[in-house]
Amino acid sequence: MEYNHADLFEGVADAIGDRVALICGDQRLTYAELDEQANRLAHHLAGAGVGPGQHVAVQLYNGVEYAAALLAVLKIRAVPINVNYRYVEAELRYVYRDSDSVALLYDVEFEDRVAATVPEVPALRHLIAVGGSPSIPGAVAYEEALKDADATRGFPPRSKDDLYIIYTGGTTGMPKGVMWSTEQILLAFWNPTVPRPSRPEDIVENARNGGPLIMMPVAPLMHGAAQVATWIAWFIGSTLVYTRKFDAADVWATIEREKVNSLTITGDAMAIPMAEELARGDYDTSSLLAYVSTGAIFTGTVRDRIQKLLPNTMIMDRFGSTESGSTAEAVAGSTPEKGLRFAPDVENVTVLDDALQPVKPGSGVIGQVARTGHIAQGYYNDPEKTAKTFPVVDGKRWLLTGDIATVEEDGSIAVYGRGSQAINTGGEKVFPEEVEAVLKGHPSVYDAVVTGIPDERWGNRVAAVIQPSGAEPSSEDLDAHCRKELSGYKVPRVYAFVAEMKRSPAGKADYRWAKQIAEEAQ
Repeated sequence: MEYNHADLFEGVADAIGDRVALICGDQRLTYAELDEQANRLAHHLAGAGVGPGQHVAVQLYNGVEYAAALLAVLKIRAVPINVNYRYVEAELRYVYRDSDSVALLYDVEFEDRVAATVPEVPALRHLIAVGGSPSIPGAVAYEEALKDADATRGFPPRSKDDLYIIYTGGTTGMPKGVMWSTEQILLAFWNPTVPRPSRPEDIVENARNGGPLIMMPVAPLMHGAAQVATWIAWFIGSTLVYTRKFDAADVWATIEREKVNSLTITGDAMAIPMAEELARGDYDTSSLLAYVSTGAIFTGTVRDRIQKLLPNTMIMDRFGSTESGSTAEAVAGSTPEKGLRFAPDVENVTVLDDALQPVKPGSGVIGQVARTGHIAQGYYNDPEKTAKTFPVVDGKRWLLTGDIATVEEDGSIAVYGRGSQAINTGGEKVFPEEVEAVLKGHPSVYDAVVTGIPDERWGNRVAAVIQPSGAEPSSEDLDAHCRKELSGYKVPRVYAFVAEMKRSPAGKADYRWAKQIAEEAQ
């Protein structure tokens, strides 16, 4: 057995085959049943000519088919490629081509976009439609693909070095494929509450002896956080629960119905509508033990509101990235508004200065959060960005996360924000995350994204795009609110109000869109 997701899932399925592995709506599959479905899909893909190292794109909503696709692709040593289901034709064309995908599983709801794009990507030669009969010539329905395929295994041996790619980003540029070995991604995102395995067989034993936890990643599986949460759940023998799409009422109803114990979200974009729905609804949340946010900013005001609504639930804010894995936990009492501090819970996490040397705790020197050890291999088809992001210093390979930070005297890491989003106004740096967090503390602000727009005198000025909560607040009111908690140069000079904020399905801000909206408002 290897540190390979397919090997490990098969081992877990053999150990606890009768335990429920996955629930989505009215579908419930045991570990053994999910393994058989993945076997059928794997044999179909292999029969269609998909071989080791080749890439299979997955453009689906959450569901049994997505989970089976991840497993099936890895079973034949191919590489799963996550595709954002909101992408329009130009973006799809880019991802299909950049990833060198040879096969695609897609939801029939997206067939118009797929049909318009696939003819321009000759390498993409095999299509499987989920949720209905395809109209694209040569495409096969998911049920047909599985119908006559072998339900047993019989696959060649796998390796801990098999490739796993997660496409990420797209808020300021086109998405990039983060390359991992299966061993490294598994260990980088290891559940910190479970002892690290000394051998792959330990994971199977953990699952065999694990309690009947019910775990629910709320984000879409096209986001790395949800994929990672899926593997974490299975490798401790838990039952996994999905909703097909994010809808706050559906999430709470599912938590009540399935008695979910642990919930994973991605920041305010999910937490805010969930808090509003929980406040006005009547849901039994007594089963919920942990409410975990990761992958996006979770502001203090929103966290406090969730905690008030869930007084008996542990609220956690995790720090990490697609390239670094899960690395730290927010220090109690720290928030983006007051200053965000994280305590690393793995070794080899620090802050490197401009000379790529570790920052001395308490020195106040600003640098980038960096990790060595279990990190990604680099970016697919982008050696230049790989060399810049993964430098080798004194023989040690590091990942520079892009998060600007310093190290406090107690060893905690104070994070200011993403360097790529920092606004330089008159020589002062403003981190959008801090200003966004303060704005969201205003009772009339539902959501906020802060960006920089050109200014003749200062180079850039701070601008905020606001989605009001009810009546639209005045600029003067927002200005007064911000000045209570922010230095004057951080306070937005321009406010643009929108009916709905544009974010990714996982809650990531679209800064390109926000800048355009703010410039129009100016």
